[in-house]
Amino acid sequence: MSPPPRRGQSSRRRVSLSRRRVLAAGFATALAGVAGCSSAPTGDGAGGTSASDSAGGGERTSSGSDDDGDGTALADASVAVEPLASGFVSPVDYFAPADTGRRFVVDQPGVVYEVTADGRREAPYLDLRGRIVDVGGYSEQGLLGVAPHPEFAENGRLFVRYSAPRRAGTPSNYSHTFVLSEFTVDPGAETATPDGERTLLELPQPQSNHNAGALGFGPDGYLYVATGDGGGGGDRGTGHVADWYDPVAGGNGQDVTENLLGSILRIDVDAEGEDRPYGIPDDNPLVGSDGLDEQYAWGLRNPWRFSFDVGTDGSDGSDESDAADWDLYVADVGQNEYEEVNLVERGGNYGWNVREATHCFGAGDCPTTTPDGDPLVDPVVEYPHSGDGVSGIAVIGGYVVRDGSLRGLEGAYLFADWRAEGRLFAADPASETTPWPVAEIPVAGDTAPGSFVTAFGRDTEGLYLLTSDSQRVGGRTGELFRLVAP
Repeated sequence: MSPPPRRGQSSRRRVSLSRRRVLAAGFATALAGVAGCSSAPTGDGAGGTSASDSAGGGERTSSGSDDDGDGTALADASVAVEPLASGFVSPVDYFAPADTGRRFVVDQPGVVYEVTADGRREAPYLDLRGRIVDVGGYSEQGLLGVAPHPEFAENGRLFVRYSAPRRAGTPSNYSHTFVLSEFTVDPGAETATPDGERTLLELPQPQSNHNAGALGFGPDGYLYVATGDGGGGGDRGTGHVADWYDPVAGGNGQDVTENLLGSILRIDVDAEGEDRPYGIPDDNPLVGSDGLDEQYAWGLRNPWRFSFDVGTDGSDGSDESDAADWDLYVADVGQNEYEEVNLVERGGNYGWNVREATHCFGAGDCPTTTPDGDPLVDPVVEYPHSGDGVSGIAVIGGYVVRDGSLRGLEGAYLFADWRAEGRLFAADPASETTPWPVAEIPVAGDTAPGSFVTAFGRDTEGLYLLTSDSQRVGGRTGELFRLVAP
């Protein structure tokens, strides 16, 4: 396979004019993956990474600094938070279907709540707790993502990602089953009836952690789904297959033939295949080659959340002329030493478990390419688990700021870390070096978010922050905030 193109692209253009209008006007309101976890994973396995220069070579700026030229543009930026709703257990996602005027928060134990001008509705909009494993204490399982179809206002199609008890086909020594399902609901109803579930995909999950959870529709109209490496530590052990890299046994991140773990998947929910309830985009990178057709990118550990950036010209990527004018940002939670954000390419390999961010994992030296010569793609953001400046243990992916509401941050990638005491960070995509310079963005004013950032959200009115004051799934300390200028 030749080196992949820089940006997500699709050679198959089957989006109707009506659908293009929906995507252009309401794409930002579709779920693009909100990141964190009250479940957010910590370093949980054998580490032993050694810092060595990574793939691509050349000099790198020092991650976590804001004084390397490009980063100074962020030095004076700040934000404030406006409380909108509270009383959630562990809010992990936010979505606002286009053309409905409605907003929703996904609570990890299995409930979707609507948010109104008065705060969280008491009665759930959608209650799936009876289909999900029991979630409590420290957990990375639960209802992990919800994505409305781009035409939800007309068709009521809602896609959900959750952790179910072991289903048929999941080995008895595995933890649970990953489920991707579709519900068709009344888009105007106050309560959605969870009948008529249509299961699209089931994946056996070896361990309870590294479930990722993000899903969302891209500007090309396809559904993107993030999967973790199967859990445990180091991408090895039960449920982790052999791969090409001998110094570290396993695993799923570098495999593209045995299972769909450790990857970004891309499927067509508006079509059906001969042997599956969804279609495969013709230009998925492994179609017609040795690999599973759903794969879009791989070499990931725990890509908990992702987001799309459609740029500043309003293009939606649905025409060949603007197909390259959008980017996919994937925040991948690290193991013991580094966190990373990747600018994901079609067919890109992001290195796990050969590398943790740009650093060799479990070995003093490591390759920069696969045996076939395909590059291990560098992250655009990395930061350490300890030290001065930007640090944390589980990256919470955010969004590129585009609406002009946050002064000094236009065009910056805003994100957080689950265990960074509510601090926010931003990276500068305009940087000429990678990883990009990163700066802390102070939260001004008398209102502070919760100590644990669990997710970001976006709609046509701006950006949102989901937080909790507990690192365990319990209590009712979860809140929704809007990010505003100080």
